[in-house]
Amino acid sequence: MDRDKSHLISFYKMSGSGNDFIIIDNRDLSLDVGDWSTFAHKVCQRKISVGADGLLLIEPSAVADFKWRFFNSDGSVAEMCGNAARCVARWAYHNGITGSRLSFETLAGIIDGEVSNDAVKVQLTDPSPLKIGQKILLDGQESLLDFIDTGVPHAVSFVDHLETCAVFDRGRKIRCHEFFQPKGTNANFACTLDRHKMKVRTYERGVEDETLACGTGVVASVLAAAGRNLVDSPVDVTVQSGETLRVYFTCREGAFKEIYLEGKVKIVYQGMLFKEAYQ
Repeated sequence: MDRDKSHLISFYKMSGSGNDFIIIDNRDLSLDVGDWSTFAHKVCQRKISVGADGLLLIEPSAVADFKWRFFNSDGSVAEMCGNAARCVARWAYHNGITGSRLSFETLAGIIDGEVSNDAVKVQLTDPSPLKIGQKILLDGQESLLDFIDTGVPHAVSFVDHLETCAVFDRGRKIRCHEFFQPKGTNANFACTLDRHKMKVRTYERGVEDETLACGTGVVASVLAAAGRNLVDSPVDVTVQSGETLRVYFTCREGAFKEIYLEGKVKIVYQGMLFKEAYQ
């Protein structure tokens, strides 16, 4: 039996409305696993390792409480993730690293958060200008998509029947479409229920599949709906996990500001990674 525990890495598993993440504290910069992208890809694989939609590596920051390095499950680096932001905020508060109000550094900018029991509200950075009605060809037919960057790029398609929408097939085609190259885009499929309720399903770039929730995708879909004068703030959005995320926003002179994402976060478990999990 292997009794050498010197190589074990402590981690938390967190879930934000169905988006699940591995969080590792490296604020002392002591961890050395080689290439972190490769490490992330391996530990995020389901069934043969921990399994997750992404890895959050927490490091020190000179301008906020801490900073993160965020890796998608395929090992690629992402600038931002709304549900991951909510998870890391609760993780930091739970571990006494911050108070209930905190800020942390991401590639998209500094994110402010507030924790109240299992509910977390984060303020996202200002998005890019909303582009409504972008025309692209999908399977030889013209499709109209809205586009906005809410920390990461998102295309939004409004559909009548979300339950039967071919999210994986259409989402993959939109994600890889030449119109959105070279970085590609996330693909969201949305429908409005009334002025304050929506449903959204998302195909995520970097996960390369539909996920049970996508925070920045939910925000992108809400802002696209607002740009079409279909909703008013706040908007409750039901995601594929069945949970609800709430989005707040203001719009001044055609620009969206003061954007908040709120919802519940679960601490799933704390564990130790053996080398076999990532080698």
